[in-house]
Amino acid sequence: QVQLVESGGGSVQAGGSLRLSCAASGYTYDSNCMGWFRQAPGKEREGVATIVTGVGRTRYSDSVKGRFTISQDNAKNTVYLQMNSLNAEDNAMYYCAAGSACKTLLGTDFRFWGRGTQVTVSS
Repeated sequence: QVQLVESGGGSVQAGGSLRLSCAASGYTYDSNCMGWFRQAPGKEREGVATIVTGVGRTRYSDSVKGRFTISQDNAKNTVYLQMNSLNAEDNAMYYCAAGSACKTLLGTDFRFWGRGTQVTVSS
């Protein structure tokens, strides 16, 4: 079992930045992929970014590419999402997830999920 706890969400002005953190614990040996997802009210869940643990290869959705950066600190079992140039479209609950492989940005590829952290951007 893998436990994931997100933090770092909050309110920020448009154009500002936030860094989300995802602390992983438990049996993470098979969690070769970590991802960030988001879901806004009335919208479908969207895959934001993934990272292959250890290797560091990343993938981003078109909507955040160039603005967001996913990274990892293996010593801390923590994954980060640096979000820059935030706008109103980034308003969502952001979830951290763990899976066995970074095949796609689909949530079905991930077995374990955090409870989420809210990001609100004021314009």
